[in-house]
Amino acid sequence: MYVVTLLTAPAAATLDPALAEALRNAWGGGDIQWLAPDEAVEFPVAQVPDTLWEVWGSVQAQGVDLILQPMQGRRKRLLIADMDSTMIKQECIDELADLAGVGAQVAGITARAMNGELDFEQALRERVGLLKGLPVAVIDEVLRSRITLMPGGPALLATMKANGAYAALVSGGFTQFTARIAAQLGFDEERANRLIAVDGTLTGDVGQPILGKQAKLDALLEIAARLGIGLDQAMAVGDGANDLAMLQAAGAGIALHAKPSVAAQVPMRINHGDLTALLYLQGYSRDEFILP
Repeated sequence: MYVVTLLTAPAAATLDPALAEALRNAWGGGDIQWLAPDEAVEFPVAQVPDTLWEVWGSVQAQGVDLILQPMQGRRKRLLIADMDSTMIKQECIDELADLAGVGAQVAGITARAMNGELDFEQALRERVGLLKGLPVAVIDEVLRSRITLMPGGPALLATMKANGAYAALVSGGFTQFTARIAAQLGFDEERANRLIAVDGTLTGDVGQPILGKQAKLDALLEIAARLGIGLDQAMAVGDGANDLAMLQAAGAGIALHAKPSVAAQVPMRINHGDLTALLYLQGYSRDEFILP
């Protein structure tokens, strides 16, 4: 048995009941259950519809995300999440670079690396090198004035943790940022790269080994093994090429507003909803959300 979830951006909340009804009827689905009025709805189906991706393209044009997954085991015990452009709206290194006067150059490298056009580790070293001489104090300024949480993140963490899940923030960014974001959102642990500084100034170097695509996958494997759970009980979320391995290995890998090359390789895609979509996909209704 499978479950079909339709959802839209909470700010829009314009999900048409007629769309859900028509799709349920066309696919021979079971009873419709609204998880949030005008925002998220689900219904069961006995098999994967032949027209799944054709319909997916059609509803995307209407601002609606459509996800099909097995019904059994969809409520997860582990959340492993990327940080930049996933748990926060920004790319931290791009914000630092902007204050260092090399914003456009670094942002271009970031975009290409996240779309899988450049080797992540090489691109990271190149971008960090351009930050040489930047005062460490700028990091606090960026955190204070430029970094904002992705909508839905606090509810996602609070709700999953209240229901017994473990949460890990695993980032190709930097510990100076992940430590703050992990504490703010309530992650149980965080892993990231380390910017090296001497006498209060960035040296342009990054600590080794670099946490990239393989390290993110390794984190998923290690944490699941430590918790004594299978990968089928894990949910991973990210947007970039360095997230792809963990997204494909997790029981539920969610490409959130992902780069095109990443989304093309991940069946569970959220392009319109926010992080609360990850709760709807697990069958939580809005009434069950915990809002910290």
